[in-house]
Amino acid sequence: GVMTIRGCAYAGSKGVVWGPVKDMVHISHGPVGCGQYSWSQRRNYYVGTTGIDTFVTMQFTSDFQEKDIVFGGDKKLEKIIDEIEDLFPLSGGISVQSECPIGLIGDDIEAVSRKKAKEHEKTIVPVRCEGFRGVSQSLGHHIANDAIRDWVFDKDDVDFESGPYDVNVVGDYNIGGDAWASRILLEEIGLRVVGNWSGDATLAEIERAPKAKLNLIHCYRSMNYICRHMEEKYGIAW
Repeated sequence: GVMTIRGCAYAGSKGVVWGPVKDMVHISHGPVGCGQYSWSQRRNYYVGTTGIDTFVTMQFTSDFQEKDIVFGGDKKLEKIIDEIEDLFPLSGGISVQSECPIGLIGDDIEAVSRKKAKEHEKTIVPVRCEGFRGVSQSLGHHIANDAIRDWVFDKDDVDFESGPYDVNVVGDYNIGGDAWASRILLEEIGLRVVGNWSGDATLAEIERAPKAKLNLIHCYRSMNYICRHMEEKYGIAW
Protein backbone atom coordinates (compact mmCIF):
# COMPACT_ATOMS: atom_id res chain seq x y z
CA GLY A 1 0.00 0.00 0.00
CA VAL A 2 0.90 3.65 -0.02
CA MET A 3 3.05 4.11 3.07
CA THR A 4 1.90 7.60 3.98
CA ILE A 5 -0.11 8.97 6.86
CA ARG A 6 -3.23 7.75 5.03
CA GLY A 7 -4.01 4.14 4.24
CA CYS A 8 -4.73 2.55 0.86
CA ALA A 9 -7.69 0.55 -0.47
CA TYR A 10 -6.30 -2.64 1.11
CA ALA A 11 -6.10 -0.88 4.48
CA GLY A 12 -9.73 0.23 4.18
CA SER A 13 -10.94 -3.29 3.48
CA LYS A 14 -8.68 -5.46 5.63
CA GLY A 15 -8.04 -3.08 8.47
CA VAL A 16 -11.50 -1.58 8.80
CA VAL A 17 -14.39 -3.56 7.30
CA TRP A 18 -13.32 -7.22 7.08
CA GLY A 19 -10.49 -7.57 9.59
CA PRO A 20 -12.68 -7.19 12.72
CA VAL A 21 -15.07 -10.00 11.65
CA LYS A 22 -13.87 -12.32 14.36
CA ASP A 23 -14.80 -15.84 13.29
CA MET A 24 -13.34 -15.56 9.79
CA VAL A 25 -9.72 -15.98 8.72
CA HIS A 26 -8.57 -12.99 6.65
CA ILE A 27 -5.70 -13.71 4.26
CA SER A 28 -3.42 -10.82 3.30
CA HIS A 29 -2.81 -12.11 -0.21
CA GLY A 30 0.50 -10.79 -1.52
CA PRO A 31 3.95 -9.93 -0.10
CA VAL A 32 4.34 -10.07 3.67
CA GLY A 33 4.79 -6.32 4.19
CA CYS A 34 1.18 -5.15 3.91
CA GLY A 35 -0.09 -7.87 6.23
CA GLN A 36 2.65 -7.30 8.77
CA TYR A 37 2.19 -3.53 8.65
CA SER A 38 -1.58 -3.82 9.16
CA TRP A 39 -1.43 -6.60 11.74
CA SER A 40 -2.79 -5.79 15.19
CA GLN A 41 -2.78 -2.03 14.62
CA ARG A 42 -6.37 -1.43 15.77
CA ARG A 43 -7.99 -2.44 19.06
CA ASN A 44 -10.98 -4.28 17.63
CA TYR A 45 -11.99 -5.95 20.88
CA TYR A 46 -13.86 -9.24 20.70
CA VAL A 47 -15.13 -12.11 22.81
CA GLY A 48 -13.84 -15.56 21.95
CA THR A 49 -10.83 -17.85 22.03
CA THR A 50 -8.07 -16.83 19.63
CA GLY A 51 -7.19 -19.61 17.20
CA ILE A 52 -10.37 -21.53 17.95
CA ASP A 53 -13.36 -19.38 17.04
CA THR A 54 -11.75 -15.93 16.73
CA PHE A 55 -8.84 -14.85 14.54
CA VAL A 56 -8.69 -11.04 14.62
CA THR A 57 -5.25 -10.79 16.21
CA MET A 58 -3.70 -13.51 14.05
CA GLN A 59 -1.82 -12.74 10.84
CA PHE A 60 -2.32 -14.86 7.72
CA THR A 61 -0.35 -14.03 4.56
CA SER A 62 0.50 -15.76 1.30
CA ASP A 63 3.99 -14.22 1.56
CA PHE A 64 4.47 -13.62 -2.18
CA GLN A 65 7.98 -14.10 -3.55
CA GLU A 66 9.43 -13.23 -6.97
CA LYS A 67 8.48 -16.65 -8.39
CA ASP A 68 4.85 -16.02 -7.44
CA ILE A 69 4.88 -12.74 -9.36
CA VAL A 70 6.29 -14.54 -12.42
CA PHE A 71 4.21 -17.72 -12.33
CA GLY A 72 1.09 -16.49 -10.54
CA GLY A 73 -0.19 -17.17 -7.06
CA ASP A 74 -3.49 -18.97 -7.62
CA LYS A 75 -2.11 -22.42 -6.76
CA LYS A 76 -0.46 -20.97 -3.66
CA LEU A 77 -3.77 -19.42 -2.61
CA GLU A 78 -5.53 -22.78 -3.04
CA LYS A 79 -2.92 -24.46 -0.86
CA ILE A 80 -3.23 -21.78 1.84
CA ILE A 81 -7.02 -22.15 1.96
CA ASP A 82 -6.62 -25.93 2.33
CA GLU A 83 -4.08 -25.45 5.13
CA ILE A 84 -6.35 -23.00 6.95
CA GLU A 85 -9.21 -25.47 6.73
CA ASP A 86 -6.99 -28.20 8.20
CA LEU A 87 -5.60 -26.02 10.99
CA PHE A 88 -8.74 -24.05 11.88
CA PRO A 89 -11.82 -26.12 10.94
CA LEU A 90 -14.03 -24.08 13.31
CA SER A 91 -13.54 -20.85 11.36
CA GLY A 92 -16.75 -19.44 9.92
CA GLY A 93 -15.18 -18.61 6.57
CA ILE A 94 -12.27 -16.95 4.80
CA SER A 95 -11.72 -13.60 3.10
CA VAL A 96 -8.98 -12.99 0.54
CA GLN A 97 -7.67 -9.43 0.93
CA SER A 98 -5.72 -8.79 -2.26
CA GLU A 99 -2.62 -6.61 -2.26
CA CYS A 100 -1.21 -4.64 -5.21
CA PRO A 101 0.68 -7.45 -7.04
CA ILE A 102 -2.46 -9.60 -7.27
CA GLY A 103 -4.20 -7.06 -9.48
CA LEU A 104 -1.04 -6.24 -11.44
CA ILE A 105 -0.42 -9.87 -12.49
CA GLY A 106 -4.12 -10.64 -12.99
CA ASP A 107 -4.60 -13.57 -10.61
CA ASP A 108 -8.15 -14.98 -10.63
CA ILE A 109 -8.94 -14.94 -6.90
CA GLU A 110 -12.66 -15.18 -7.67
CA ALA A 111 -12.28 -18.54 -9.45
CA VAL A 112 -10.13 -19.90 -6.61
CA SER A 113 -12.68 -18.71 -4.03
CA ARG A 114 -15.61 -20.32 -5.86
CA LYS A 115 -13.74 -23.61 -6.26
CA LYS A 116 -12.63 -23.82 -2.63
CA ALA A 117 -15.96 -22.62 -1.21
CA LYS A 118 -17.64 -25.52 -2.98
CA GLU A 119 -14.92 -27.96 -1.91
CA HIS A 120 -14.95 -27.00 1.78
CA GLU A 121 -18.63 -25.96 1.94
CA LYS A 122 -17.62 -22.69 3.52
CA THR A 123 -17.99 -18.99 2.70
CA ILE A 124 -14.89 -17.66 0.94
CA VAL A 125 -14.93 -14.01 -0.09
CA PRO A 126 -12.46 -12.59 -2.63
CA VAL A 127 -11.95 -8.86 -2.10
CA ARG A 128 -10.38 -6.82 -4.92
CA CYS A 129 -8.88 -4.24 -2.57
CA GLU A 130 -5.46 -3.84 -4.19
CA GLY A 131 -3.80 -0.79 -2.69
CA PHE A 132 -3.26 1.03 -5.98
CA ARG A 133 -7.02 1.23 -6.56
CA GLY A 134 -7.21 4.17 -4.15
CA VAL A 135 -4.65 6.11 -2.14
CA SER A 136 -6.97 6.43 0.85
CA GLN A 137 -8.88 3.86 2.83
CA SER A 138 -12.23 5.12 1.54
CA LEU A 139 -12.35 3.17 -1.74
CA GLY A 140 -11.34 0.08 0.21
CA HIS A 141 -14.46 0.54 2.34
CA HIS A 142 -16.60 0.68 -0.80
CA ILE A 143 -14.95 -2.40 -2.33
CA ALA A 144 -15.38 -4.32 0.95
CA ASN A 145 -19.07 -3.35 1.09
CA ASP A 146 -19.53 -4.57 -2.48
CA ALA A 147 -17.92 -7.89 -1.51
CA ILE A 148 -20.51 -8.28 1.29
CA ARG A 149 -23.25 -7.54 -1.23
CA ASP A 150 -21.94 -9.94 -3.88
CA TRP A 151 -20.49 -12.81 -1.83
CA VAL A 152 -22.36 -12.92 1.50
CA PHE A 153 -25.94 -11.62 1.21
CA ASP A 154 -28.51 -14.14 -0.08
CA LYS A 155 -25.91 -16.88 -0.62
CA ASP A 156 -27.08 -19.24 2.14
CA ASP A 157 -30.45 -19.96 3.70
CA VAL A 158 -30.44 -18.02 6.95
CA ASP A 159 -32.33 -19.75 9.73
CA PHE A 160 -33.32 -16.68 11.72
CA GLU A 161 -36.67 -15.51 13.05
CA SER A 162 -36.81 -11.73 12.88
CA GLY A 163 -38.82 -9.51 15.20
CA PRO A 164 -40.35 -6.02 14.95
CA TYR A 165 -37.57 -4.27 16.89
CA ASP A 166 -34.53 -5.84 15.20
CA VAL A 167 -31.73 -3.44 14.34
CA ASN A 168 -28.21 -3.66 12.97
CA VAL A 169 -25.46 -1.42 14.29
CA VAL A 170 -23.36 -0.92 11.17
CA GLY A 171 -19.93 0.67 11.04
CA ASP A 172 -18.92 0.26 14.67
CA TYR A 173 -15.56 -1.47 15.02
CA ASN A 174 -15.48 -1.88 18.81
CA ILE A 175 -12.22 0.04 19.16
CA GLY A 176 -11.87 -0.06 22.91
CA GLY A 177 -15.21 -1.78 23.54
CA ASP A 178 -17.53 1.07 22.57
CA ALA A 179 -19.82 -1.20 20.54
CA TRP A 180 -20.61 -3.22 23.67
CA ALA A 181 -21.74 -0.07 25.48
CA SER A 182 -23.93 1.00 22.53
CA ARG A 183 -25.51 -2.44 22.37
CA ILE A 184 -26.43 -2.39 26.07
CA LEU A 185 -28.08 1.03 25.77
CA LEU A 186 -30.04 0.09 22.63
CA GLU A 187 -31.31 -3.13 24.17
CA GLU A 188 -32.30 -1.36 27.40
CA ILE A 189 -34.68 0.88 25.39
CA GLY A 190 -36.31 -2.19 23.83
CA LEU A 191 -34.48 -2.76 20.55
CA ARG A 192 -32.86 -6.08 19.67
CA VAL A 193 -29.40 -5.75 18.14
CA VAL A 194 -29.20 -8.69 15.73
CA GLY A 195 -25.94 -7.60 14.18
CA ASN A 196 -23.08 -5.36 15.24
CA TRP A 197 -20.52 -5.24 12.50
CA SER A 198 -17.87 -5.45 11.95
CA GLY A 199 -16.53 -4.98 15.51
CA ASP A 200 -16.91 -8.23 17.50
CA ALA A 201 -18.97 -9.55 14.58
CA THR A 202 -19.50 -13.04 13.25
CA LEU A 203 -20.20 -13.94 9.65
CA ALA A 204 -23.70 -15.04 10.73
CA GLU A 205 -24.49 -11.48 11.91
CA ILE A 206 -23.68 -10.14 8.45
CA GLU A 207 -25.63 -12.90 6.70
CA ARG A 208 -28.81 -12.15 8.66
CA ALA A 209 -28.48 -8.35 8.34
CA PRO A 210 -31.14 -8.09 5.58
CA LYS A 211 -33.74 -9.43 8.04
CA ALA A 212 -33.44 -6.43 10.38
CA LYS A 213 -35.95 -3.56 10.37
CA LEU A 214 -33.47 -0.70 10.70
CA ASN A 215 -29.77 -0.03 10.17
CA LEU A 216 -28.15 2.29 12.71
CA ILE A 217 -25.03 3.56 10.98
CA HIS A 218 -22.14 4.66 13.15
CA CYS A 219 -19.30 5.33 10.69
CA TYR A 220 -20.99 6.82 7.63
CA ARG A 221 -17.87 6.91 5.51
CA SER A 222 -17.08 3.22 5.77
CA MET A 223 -20.53 1.64 5.59
CA ASN A 224 -22.98 3.95 3.83
CA TYR A 225 -22.65 1.87 0.64
CA ILE A 226 -24.01 -1.35 2.12
CA CYS A 227 -26.75 0.54 3.98
CA ARG A 228 -27.86 2.16 0.70
CA HIS A 229 -27.91 -1.27 -0.94
CA MET A 230 -30.01 -2.75 1.88
CA GLU A 231 -32.44 0.15 1.59
CA GLU A 232 -32.79 -0.29 -2.19
CA LYS A 233 -33.04 -4.10 -2.19
CA TYR A 234 -34.69 -4.97 1.14
CA GLY A 235 -36.44 -1.71 2.08
CA ILE A 236 -34.43 -1.27 5.29
CA ALA A 237 -34.20 2.36 6.37
CA TRP A 238 -31.00 3.71 7.87
